[in-house]
Amino acid sequence: MLRLLLEQIALFSLPFLAFAGWLLLARRSPLDGAEWRPQWTRLVLAGLFLVVASLVMLGLTGERHKDGYVPPRYENGRLIPGHFQ
Repeated sequence: MLRLLLEQIALFSLPFLAFAGWLLLARRSPLDGAEWRPQWTRLVLAGLFLVVASLVMLGLTGERHKDGYVPPRYENGRLIPGHFQ
């Protein structure tokens, strides 16, 4: 779960990193707030689009289990771990 969260944070930050790289290539300061203000909304929307698109693709191409999940249970005093059938 943590890996999925970190991947989504990385995807959201990609437009911001690309814009900072473009500012560096254009010989402008990426630390200047005046450069970021006009682009802020576009960068946030681009980041959200990347996150939503990646979650949709994960839902479409993710591993499917035909049978359901069997929760952990006790049988004859032994714990049987949960598993997919």
